[in-house]
Amino acid sequence: MITLEKMGDFFDSRLDIYEDHQLNTITSAREFYPFTARCLPRDPGSRILDLGCGTGLELGYYFEIVPTAKVTGIDLAPGMMEALRKKFPGKALTLILGSYFDLPFEENAFDAAVSVESLHHFTQKEKIPLYTKLRKALKPEGYFILTDYFAGSAEDEALFRAKLDRMKREQNIPEGEICHYDTPLTPEHETEALLAAGFSSVEVLNRWEQTYTLKAVR
Repeated sequence: MITLEKMGDFFDSRLDIYEDHQLNTITSAREFYPFTARCLPRDPGSRILDLGCGTGLELGYYFEIVPTAKVTGIDLAPGMMEALRKKFPGKALTLILGSYFDLPFEENAFDAAVSVESLHHFTQKEKIPLYTKLRKALKPEGYFILTDYFAGSAEDEALFRAKLDRMKREQNIPEGEICHYDTPLTPEHETEALLAAGFSSVEVLNRWEQTYTLKAVR
């Protein structure tokens, strides 16, 4: 049986292998990380909010395009964030340890937001309030780039969630504790969550098997 781990603990315990795993075992990762970076604003000094920033794999590509970008990163894993800080000395990084569900976001502050391989652990119900807060954090012309793993069908989506719920009950995991277990939505249900949060439009920019890049415009 899988033993569930707290999200931050899961990633920090695998810090030494994390980037190799992400780049070399996830299908097309060496394509979708730079693609995601190219989708972000290119104006000097652009302000970006990164949800689940990890070690900043897409940020490495983005700083090559916009060296003066100002990035606010949020993550639950302190070790990952320290690795990110060390990777980009001299860059305008503001790193915040915590849950992007719980932390307040500055309103009308960011040119764009981005999240890569982070949000596939949560339900529509959990995401809609987050996306509502995120939309308000964007400037009037701002947008959100989401590159993530998605379920192939509604049936798969429901199965993943049922398995997680069962394991939480069996392991006496408190309600609301964020554990690492993949429960992706379908692209259609992700789009529904973004539109329900008030985003004006959502489009698919690219796809690599079950990984998609979506763009949600404020």
